[in-house]
Formats: sequence, structure tokens, C-alpha cells
Amino acid sequence: MKKYSVMLISFILFFSVLNGANAVSNERIEWGLKRAQNGEQAEAGKVYDDLLNKYGGFYKGSADKKVLYLTFDNGYENGYTKKILAVLKQEKVPATFFVTGHYLESQEEIVKQMVKEGHIIGNHSWHHPDLTAVSDERLREELAKVKQKTAELTEQDTMEYLRPPRGVLSERTLSLAKEEGYKHVMWSLAFVDWQTNQQRGWQYSYDSIMKQIHPGAIILLHTVSKDNAEALEKVIKDLKAKGYQFKSLDQFPQGNQKPKNQPE
Repeated sequence: MKKYSVMLISFILFFSVLNGANAVSNERIEWGLKRAQNGEQAEAGKVYDDLLNKYGGFYKGSADKKVLYLTFDNGYENGYTKKILAVLKQEKVPATFFVTGHYLESQEEIVKQMVKEGHIIGNHSWHHPDLTAVSDERLREELAKVKQKTAELTEQDTMEYLRPPRGVLSERTLSLAKEEGYKHVMWSLAFVDWQTNQQRGWQYSYDSIMKQIHPGAIILLHTVSKDNAEALEKVIKDLKAKGYQFKSLDQFPQGNQKPKNQPE
């Protein structure tokens, strides 16, 4: 009996050590960085840089090229996305729209238009939960439902870009997402633009973007913002005048080199 107990304890300890060695931290990280100034790149710091790189994620491109990547988060519709799409089409600028399940179900025609006009649909999860607070199974389900519904509505049958809700992530969620075929796409340029009852006018949006702009910026905007919709055309034209190019995430150096879509 004593021998059996010793063997059982040894067995438990062995697998505890094994699991501990393979365990991935679920420590909650709220994405944050030192904002760009005077054209210098924003910085998240070496710890975050290394963590994202480990799992194929990114938040900015090369500091040596005046290339920008425009992204939008779409949790719900507030009447401005069609105006934004019209500007993007006029200026021939590709974008990635990170959508939720609610957006997919409530705005089918806009989602179809996004893909038809050459933009990418990214995954923002189905219910917009804190992914660090849900089970592995739930996380996989959140991502799978967005991918599946997007494929049902559009000709985009693949999905590889994920923006975690609220910018919350952990090494565990990075690892799980990578297993599901996703790269985390964070951002190097953002500001408070999502508060629909506190819009400040197009100049606020314009100034917030231009003040933080830098080579390789991944720009995060929210389509619910009236300010953004009204400022976008001038932002794009003025940045082009400064020598910047807008490219698709499918042209990002760490991603696919050949874009799958281009704006019509």
C-alpha cells in the first residue's frame, strides 16, 4: 500500500511538472504604448514586442517606409460606415474591418460591400468578450463563428487577422489564436473616438491622427464616430501629399506579400 502511494504521488508530481513546463501564462494585458510624436514610431516596449513576435502578431510596420495600414473596429452600426466606404473607394485605399457577430448579423449588406470593394474582414470575436476570461473552447468558438458567418455572407472564405476585444490579450490567448490560424493585429495609432455622445468635430479626429502619424503605423479607428467619417477624406489626401502610401494587411511584411483583394 505504501509503495502504491509513493508511486501515485510520483505520477502526480511528474505530470504537474510536465504541465507546468508547458503552461502558457494567462496574465491579462491591456494593450498600451508610448504614442508617436514628431514622426517617430510609437513604442510598446521590448516585452510586448517580443510577445507579439513570438506568436506572429504585430502593431506597426517598418520605420523606414512611409506605409500606413488603415483598420476599423465595427461592433455596431451608427450610420457612418457607408460614408467611410465611399471615401476609401474614391481614394483607392484598402482597409481591414474587424467585426463582431452582432455586426455580421445586423449589417449583412455593408459586410458584403466591404469585401466586394476589396477590403478585408477581420475577427473581433462574436460576442466581444474579454478573451482572457473565457475558456479555451469558448475562445475557439468566438473566432469560428465570425469566420463562418463571414464566409456565408461574402466571398472571403479565409480569415487570419484578429483584433482582441478591448485590446485585452495574454500569452494564452495569443497561443490559442495562433493555433486557430490567426495573427493578432494591434495598433500603433489610436485615440478616444468611440464615445458617440462625446464627438468633438472632424478637426479633433484629423488632429489626433496627424499628430501621431508615423511610418509603418497601423491606424485604429471606430466607424461609429461621426468625427472620423467627416475627417477621413482630408486625412487620406493630406497623408498622401506627405508621401505616405496606404497598403492592405495582406501586404504587411510579416504577412502575405500578395494582396488577396484590392479596392475597385
